[in-house]
Amino acid sequence: MIKKLLLLLSLTFVVAVNAQTSKEEVFETIEKAGGVYYAYPNVEKQNSTTPKGYEAFYVSHFGRHGSRYLISDNDYEWVIKLMRDAESKNALSELGKDVLARLEKVIVEAQGHGGDLSPLGVRQQKGIAHRLYDNYPTIFKDNVNMSARSTIVVRCVLSMDAFCEGLKERNPKLDITQESSNKYMYYLNYHSEKSNKYTSQEGPWREEYRKFEASHTKGERLTKSLFSDSTYILKNVNPSELIWGFYWIAIDMQNMESDISFFDIFEKQELFDIWQAFNYRFYVCDGNYAGNKGLLLANACPALKNIISSADEVIATGGNGGTFRFAHDGNLIPLTGLMRLKDCYNSVENPYDFYKHFSDFKIAPMAGNIQIVFFRNKKNANDIVVKFLHNEKETSIPVKTDIYPYYKWSDVKEYYNEIINTYTIL
Repeated sequence: MIKKLLLLLSLTFVVAVNAQTSKEEVFETIEKAGGVYYAYPNVEKQNSTTPKGYEAFYVSHFGRHGSRYLISDNDYEWVIKLMRDAESKNALSELGKDVLARLEKVIVEAQGHGGDLSPLGVRQQKGIAHRLYDNYPTIFKDNVNMSARSTIVVRCVLSMDAFCEGLKERNPKLDITQESSNKYMYYLNYHSEKSNKYTSQEGPWREEYRKFEASHTKGERLTKSLFSDSTYILKNVNPSELIWGFYWIAIDMQNMESDISFFDIFEKQELFDIWQAFNYRFYVCDGNYAGNKGLLLANACPALKNIISSADEVIATGGNGGTFRFAHDGNLIPLTGLMRLKDCYNSVENPYDFYKHFSDFKIAPMAGNIQIVFFRNKKNANDIVVKFLHNEKETSIPVKTDIYPYYKWSDVKEYYNEIINTYTIL
């Protein structure tokens, strides 16, 4: 066991020096500064030639809900309330007045939708389902055994429904059982007491993070650009809170139907710096941050066990199937790390290096997903290979193979069972 653990840790170190995210990359596509609010990017078809003699027969899918509005109506309303008050006291600059006018239009769409799946989120899920069907039509035969499960949060339920509807738009005969129940929360949204304590306000990483956030969220410039009265600012405006408030609204506009933008009120460096703080929290609380010693990745063990057992059930029948799961960014991120998907389990300790090795927008954008596609040898039903897709792009895991991007399922299962056994002790 010790040798296996050392091997896993050494693989983590090797990959940690490879993946890079640059400031220039975020500047080029500023929507990426939204982190997990980054709307699912357009997907170009990527489908390697199936090995000769094999046929796709099963798919295992774990996805995040699609694009949504900000979690609470108050995320919009407190900012508007402040701006309205400033306007009533003649304390807004010309830019501030223009921004308030934009906010008044945005709230018409957003009000009452706190935390809801947006129309774009529905389209994303249908698009993913359409491409899955089109790329692997041999899986979706009539009477195929298919199931879909989601967490009990409504945006996940509606994401599941949109995905399944997308498949049925391709083949109306498909029978997909759909459920959202506490019964499945143990593997869709598991968090141990130990990890909850670690991620709480009393977590050992909080003070270092507080200092990092303070140094990366300077709201004075933005505040002065929106308000014309320094006395009003002194008495009513917290620049740090204001820049965060506008950050949330600005980055979520890409998930709404409106074409209004607020990126123009920021300098790109400001957005990049705030994103670093946002990304920091996800890395420490969901990723393979060196300081949490695998505690958060261990939360994904029940999901990985379910992936293995569900696949083996279908394999045992000799038939075809599909298993579709819908949860949240805080479930998808640990699972990508536990599964050792490329660039998803890097382990570093210096906060100023986090963004170079962990980028939440790459791992879990809105509607982010993992798909494992299974292929059966037509002449030998026991000969099964798989390939991994992360956000519909073929990716790798550190298991030896001479047929990349395909891996023998027996090798993959053995590798993952070893990982599960290692993390169970955490």
